[in-house]
Amino acid sequence: MTDWNGKPYHSLDYYLKETFGKKVYKLALDGGMTCPNRDGTLGTGGCIFCSAGGSGDFAAARRPSMAQQLEEAKARLKNKLGDRDVSYIAYFQSYTNTYAPLPYLEELFSSVMDFPEIAALSVGTRPDCLPQETIDLLARLNRRRPVWVELGLQTVHEQTARFIRRGYSIDVFYDAFRRLREAGLSVIVHVILGLPGETREMILETVKTMGQLGVDGIKLQLLHVLSGTDLGELYQKEPFPVMELEEYLDLVADCISLLPPEVVIHRISGDGPKRLLLAPLWSANKRLVLNSLTRRLKERGVYQGCALQPSSPIHFPGSVTEP
Repeated sequence: MTDWNGKPYHSLDYYLKETFGKKVYKLALDGGMTCPNRDGTLGTGGCIFCSAGGSGDFAAARRPSMAQQLEEAKARLKNKLGDRDVSYIAYFQSYTNTYAPLPYLEELFSSVMDFPEIAALSVGTRPDCLPQETIDLLARLNRRRPVWVELGLQTVHEQTARFIRRGYSIDVFYDAFRRLREAGLSVIVHVILGLPGETREMILETVKTMGQLGVDGIKLQLLHVLSGTDLGELYQKEPFPVMELEEYLDLVADCISLLPPEVVIHRISGDGPKRLLLAPLWSANKRLVLNSLTRRLKERGVYQGCALQPSSPIHFPGSVTEP
């Protein structure tokens, strides 16, 4: 079954073309914020896997003017795009992009929406940094253009969450998810595959739970061990197992099989800055990974949702359950 332009899964590229009628690219931006896991509120080192860029290693450099930052981000794509008619998603990626006073957020996000080539706004943040007034602001902006909220969950397992210093419980995530959906906002969840100590079954439980929850989109991010992170320092002192390519291909295939067909898969592997990558080194060859995954899915006959039981009721864990 390949209903998404010949792909066995609901890719972001397919979704964007269907939604906007043209090619749409993400512009990774820096909103000038930090994170409660870095400024001393919860901690100072960030999550254990987090690099100095706060997951924004590919974002445009911070500039005094958002217009300047947008132009620089577009210039980075110019050789690839030429003169084609395209639109962009303004993606606030670095650190926690709702961790600021409301007036600052309103000015920042509104200024980006003033650019006609911006088709949507995507805000990367933490579920514990979403007070109701911020969600209300995002809901108002969503009436102008689509707003996506990207939440860094990584895992549903509390033991792993403590190890990676995530800094919030799963109930905080469920509460934020419920309030975002009630406000009419699209929610994309980040999941890391291969966190130390997690079994295959634990990883699949996280992915399956997100499918049951009804997330709008998901990012399946292979764990990258980067130099300059606490995880990288741990790996260099006491190396722990990281995924081999063959293991990863089968795991992603199983993840895809458990996701409902309507869930958009925004990322299927992820990129780690090559200059910082310690492991797994094979992940630096993105073309190899994607081509190998395409072959593996075909060999196994896997397509998105193929392992779901149609008669199984959707289960909403925690505070998401309707009263």
